[in-house]
Amino acid sequence: MVKGAASGSMAFRFVLLMGMVDLFGDTTYSGGASMNGLFLASVGAGAAVISIAGGLSEFLNYLTRGLSGYFADRIRRRWPLVFVGYVLNLLAVPALALAGHWQVAAGLIVVQGVGRGVRKPLVQAMLSYTSSRYGKGWVYGVNTSLDYAGRTLGPLVVAGVLLLTTEFRTAYALLVIPAMLALITLTMARIRFPAPSAFESPEQQHQAEVTEGFTRSYWLYLAAGACFAAGLMNFELISFHLSRSGVTRDSVPLFLALATAIGALASLGLGKLYDRVGLPVVLVAVVATATFSPFVFLLPVHLALVGMVLWGIGQATQDSLLTALVAGVLPRGRRNLPFGLYYAGYGVGWLVGAVAAGLLYERSHIALVAFAAVAQLLSVPIFLTARRRPEPRPAEWSSG
Repeated sequence: MVKGAASGSMAFRFVLLMGMVDLFGDTTYSGGASMNGLFLASVGAGAAVISIAGGLSEFLNYLTRGLSGYFADRIRRRWPLVFVGYVLNLLAVPALALAGHWQVAAGLIVVQGVGRGVRKPLVQAMLSYTSSRYGKGWVYGVNTSLDYAGRTLGPLVVAGVLLLTTEFRTAYALLVIPAMLALITLTMARIRFPAPSAFESPEQQHQAEVTEGFTRSYWLYLAAGACFAAGLMNFELISFHLSRSGVTRDSVPLFLALATAIGALASLGLGKLYDRVGLPVVLVAVVATATFSPFVFLLPVHLALVGMVLWGIGQATQDSLLTALVAGVLPRGRRNLPFGLYYAGYGVGWLVGAVAAGLLYERSHIALVAFAAVAQLLSVPIFLTARRRPEPRPAEWSSG
């Protein structure tokens, strides 16, 4: 019993340590994202280029997750790929301080997405080894909330730098500090927890050796996630619109900070509710998110704050609830590839949505809003079709 309790304590320390990695990492990434759209515009990019660059970055982020998961399952070594992903993701952000043309800046934004794609499914798979003790919703909710704490801090730091200096390049350069802190913390996690699979009991590890195929529910969740992604616009386009609507460039990052702060709180609350209630929590969150775009693109700019709150709930839904759903239908014996394939499908939806949003923005804001809302609401009947039976409660997963 003592051994099991100690193992459980160590498992939660792993969850927290990886959450700290993401806190520092997303301080870097989100700090850059809060001004990427404005920076691209300052070096000559238009609305379509800004939206497509952000969308392509996210698409490659999700597409690379499929490839990363496949290779991790083949070579059976996660940590080296995780380090490669974080290095690409984090160091490309301060490198934007050196970009003199929009083509170079757009390329570095794409590199950020590739780096996130390499490391994300592997980290999610490692965290899944702790979910039998704490519940999928809670594990991914804690990780996402720390991730979002960084996403809140980054834009606040950038807003402060822009207020004092008005220089994008200075703000990008200062983001090398949280980037290095993330890599140092990741190294500590690697040394302290070289084999996260050890958090599962011998019985669970034996079950994991039995390989199963992909279920119908898994593919339906993938399709539903792609629809949801198509309507969840990237902040590059949102920030461009806010600046056109009269929001000063040092204030634009504060909108992202608000959204991510809401996302951090929502991740914890929604994660706990998901472990108790299940799919209905996901459906409510999806419907709420589908109402964000009118507040941002059609109503007076002060009401965009309401839209960003709803957009933040959408980010939490994407990163914690949908991840928990997929974790509940993973084929036994496979973790990296299924997560990677799911994210690749999600990325296809994101790219389609980004291209459509960029093109519709210059033609009709009403059409843009209609597209975003309909795309996300289409996921609801697919989620309902995928549901077969309630998932077992966390107590049933426990090996204790």
